Amino acid sequence: MSKFRIYFIVCFTIFCFITFSNCAKRGFISGGDKDTIPPVVLGSNPKNHSIHFDKKQITIDFDEFVKIKNANQNLIISPPMDRMPEVLPMGNARKTVTINLIDSLKANTTYSFNFGDAIIDNNEGNVLKQFKYIFSTGDYIDSLKLGGTIKSAHQLKSDNFVNVMLYDAETFKDSTIYRQKPLYVTNTLDSLTTFSIENIKAGKYYLVALKDKNSNFMFNPVEDKIAFIKEPIEIPTDKTFDLTLFKSEEKFVATRPAQITQNKWYIPYTGNAEDAKVEVKKNGIIVPSTYTYMPEKDSLQVWFPKIEADSLHITASKGEFTKTFMVKPRPKMKEIDSLSVNASSGTLHFLSDLFIETSTPVKNIKKELITILNKDSVAIPFEIDNKSLEQKIFLKFKKEELDSYKVSVMPGAITDFFGKANDTLIINSKTQAYTDYGNLTITLNGLKRFPVIVELLDEREKVVVSQSSDSKNTFEFTLLPPRQYYIRVIYDDNKNGKWDTGYYWDRRQPEETVYFPEQIDVRANWDIKEQISL
Repeated sequence: MSKFRIYFIVCFTIFCFITFSNCAKRGFISGGDKDTIPPVVLGSNPKNHSIHFDKKQITIDFDEFVKIKNANQNLIISPPMDRMPEVLPMGNARKTVTINLIDSLKANTTYSFNFGDAIIDNNEGNVLKQFKYIFSTGDYIDSLKLGGTIKSAHQLKSDNFVNVMLYDAETFKDSTIYRQKPLYVTNTLDSLTTFSIENIKAGKYYLVALKDKNSNFMFNPVEDKIAFIKEPIEIPTDKTFDLTLFKSEEKFVATRPAQITQNKWYIPYTGNAEDAKVEVKKNGIIVPSTYTYMPEKDSLQVWFPKIEADSLHITASKGEFTKTFMVKPRPKMKEIDSLSVNASSGTLHFLSDLFIETSTPVKNIKKELITILNKDSVAIPFEIDNKSLEQKIFLKFKKEELDSYKVSVMPGAITDFFGKANDTLIINSKTQAYTDYGNLTITLNGLKRFPVIVELLDEREKVVVSQSSDSKNTFEFTLLPPRQYYIRVIYDDNKNGKWDTGYYWDRRQPEETVYFPEQIDVRANWDIKEQISL
């Protein structure tokens, strides 16, 4: 046998072995690419964009099985209906969405059913976004529209699921938004900061937006935020409108007190409690009392000595509001404990002050019984800032780098409203080196007016430090703890040194705020200069 034939046979044998070995390998069935295509509408009955509509049921057919997700939140019907229609399927998937109308329809009106993100396919949850079913009970479909932007006052992130509404200007009164539903409505859903109201009839309208907790299209100032354009809008228009949501600062109103202990009651309130007055009486005779704010709650904490009485009269007042509540104390309630104090300690930043927090309201402070010594045991001069409504006592003094401080609060230095005094309190704190902190210089270009307040905020939008100016546009912040900061600019139009919200009944907008949306990273021993265009 020739060498060529031997070589041929060997190669052929190897080829066959490889081929049939591969054929013998086990295979795996692939499911194919993941379905990312949303459901497709095949048709509807009556047809979309029908006129002279007079049916009680609408059916919409799809090319696959679909579900309705969060219809109460996603489905926006304009104009709103008093009784929401029944929308199926809510549970089991079907290829047909059915709308059963319960409410009667208005004559010569264009209705829009915007499903938002409610329609999803059964298998992969792909969303058919912003599908609209539109019909008219009249001769034509209204086709005008109005758009704009929406943001939330005094916060970086805008609220979601905001109702944006139009009211007929001819019948609109300030009280309308409390009692009546709008003519037209849209919703920003979960991520949009723009809005568009469509299928509007020509005319004059008032534009209002609500972060509507109850989703009833009516303003509840206790729970809802509001935005509005003051003057009526004539449609059609090419203008876009900017809305700013805010919590309206309603007038002070107190509600029925609740007993917490023998010595403490809560008075819930709405509005601004600054400069409110509280009076407690037994049989017409005034009982000594005081009040403090309840942290992060709209309630006053009313304090008065333990008293035996079948009934008491507690009066809360501010401005035009005065109301007296007759209450019956419960004698078996717990009596308040002795005065206790807690204090800040550990690392003391240069922007912060040491403070003492008390469990009861403070009546008297004896400064001579408080001493502050540095690491060399030298007494440091200090001032006391008693924030009595907050139950906090701040100790203000000049701080040096790499120093330590020992605060001694001797017995009797603090006396509370009930005549109880503190025990000995020792507070130890220390400062770090200047090089452990950063410095930030901000120049604001494009300021529209003065005065302005510039605030540095942490990641939770809590104010770390602020400065104000009547004329300059450059702000220097020194000895900042290293972290990332947001910048907020407030146009302090009423010149009171703080941001003020709006008040709907006075048609007053909140003071304008502008955010620099990107965080600025301040690092230890860095000097940062930022030019910010507003």
